[in-house]
Amino acid sequence: MLIVSTESIPGKKIVKTLGLVRGSTIRARHIGSDVLAGLRNLVGGEVKQYTRMLIESREQAINRMVADAKELGANAVVGVRFTTSQVMSGAAEILAYGTAVIVEDEE
Repeated sequence: MLIVSTESIPGKKIVKTLGLVRGSTIRARHIGSDVLAGLRNLVGGEVKQYTRMLIESREQAINRMVADAKELGANAVVGVRFTTSQVMSGAAEILAYGTAVIVEDEE
């Protein structure tokens, strides 16, 4: 499955547009991470627990978007974007979305 943030894929032509696909996950912070983040805020630097959590969340959202695209019969997703929103105090949704398409090699 090709996944791109652009509206086209070099060397490929879109032969059919199947529609919007999306995948999301909601993650909550962990109290232990909040304590470490507070300490990191005093001395500066990366909060690795949050970095890891966000990487895993994005991957899960992408995997769910790809599953949605496969259900439609797509072999690519173009125009992929990410967005986040707070759904409650301490929890946020990460959403990946794009357009499911069928592509073929250009001649």
